[in-house]
Amino acid sequence: QVRPLESGGGLVQAGGSLRLSCKASGRTTIVYTMAWFRRAPGNDREFVAAIISNGRTTRYADSVKGRFTISRDNNENTAYLQMDNLNPDDTAVYYCAAGVVNTINLAEGFFYDYWGQGTQVTVSR
Repeated sequence: QVRPLESGGGLVQAGGSLRLSCKASGRTTIVYTMAWFRRAPGNDREFVAAIISNGRTTRYADSVKGRFTISRDNNENTAYLQMDNLNPDDTAVYYCAAGVVNTINLAEGFFYDYWGQGTQVTVSR
């Protein structure tokens, strides 16, 4: 079992930045693909960004390309999501996910086995 734990959410004004962290505890001998998803009120969960185990491949949703950056520190079993130039449409609960995921499926939540509880990000106008 792996237990992702998110932190770093909060309230920020439009144009501001936040950095989310996701620390994986438990069975961390396997280095998993890590990803971020989000769910806004009234919307379905959507993919935000993913990074494979060695960090060499990343993928982003079109809506966040150029504004968000995903990274990881395998020594710390932690993934990060740097979010810049935030806008109100980014308001959502952000979830960290981990799993052994093929690169063609990075954006599909179905393929991730472990999920965090989520952290709220609110962007005001």
